[in-house]
Parts: sequence; structure tokens; C-alpha cells
Amino acid sequence: MLVIELPAVPSAAVVGRLRDMLAGISAWFEERRPGFYDVNVFADRMGPVEPGEADLRRPFLVSVMGPGIGDEETFEAEHEDGPDLEPLVGFRPTHAVNVMAGCNDRIDHVATALLTASIMDVVGGVAGVELWDGQMPVVAGLPGVLAMTDDAWPTAFATAEFLRAWAARPGFRLLK
Repeated sequence: MLVIELPAVPSAAVVGRLRDMLAGISAWFEERRPGFYDVNVFADRMGPVEPGEADLRRPFLVSVMGPGIGDEETFEAEHEDGPDLEPLVGFRPTHAVNVMAGCNDRIDHVATALLTASIMDVVGGVAGVELWDGQMPVVAGLPGVLAMTDDAWPTAFATAEFLRAWAARPGFRLLK
């Protein structure tokens, strides 16, 4: 799962563009509410994948969250124990987009990063990417890193450019 932090509620037009983008890259698309989508995304429509992948359809839930749009309780719960993000990303998040993979193979990690980058191209924001032990030195030099925390759950806050660059590295893997 990756989280895109947003500085404001996304407009109806932005949510509509997100819907259209997801529908266009999906083999299966269900809109559970405006801003909440159950999709099977074609991984190769987001970027290069490993040769020999048998089924390129990857399941995801994508949820725009926050006051006035949905999943307010989830948004609040995910932000109550974390660090103050304003000094790290330049704004206090009021909304977020969760990108949740339904599988855990290597292709799913790459697809999650690339799908999140594609969503950021539409909605903007800053991705919060939790890191494994030892990954901080690997990601610190990549383009698009805005800030990093080194607490109990090290996190990189970064742009879509970062997600694409990191996903292209050998051995890439997300924490969760």
C-alpha cells in the first residue's frame, strides 16, 4: 500500500479524471463511490514489467479519503499517530489517496509504485513510502525525494518521479 498525501480536497473534475484514467488502464473496473475504485490494472500499461509474467492483470483498491469525500475515519486514523507532515512536505494533508495492492508478487510491488505515480500525475500530492531497514541509503540519492524520516517506520516523502526511478532499480520492493 502507498499513500498520496494531498493539500486539499480534490475537485470533482480531478476525481473524474482519476476515474477515467483508472478505467482506461483496467481489465476490471468498479466504482464503489466517487473516489473509491476496485480495479484490475494491466501492469504493462503503466511501465515495463518482467518478461514472462503470465497474467498482467493486477488487483487494486484505490480510495480518495478525507472530509467530504469518504473514508474520513480511515484518513483520521492513519494520520493521528504519524509525524507532523507540514515541515516535511510543505503542507498539512487534508485528504489522501490510498493505493492498495491485492497481491504480493514482485510485479505487484512494481505495479503499485507505477500506478501510484500515474495517480499522482492526475491528483498531485506527495507519496509517503515506508521503507525496509537498509533502504534509506538506496533511496536517498534518487530524484524526487522531498524528505525522509528515520523513526521506527522510516518513510520517504517523494514525487512520482521518485516512484518511477525506484521501481526501475534491481531488487525494488515496497515494505507493504
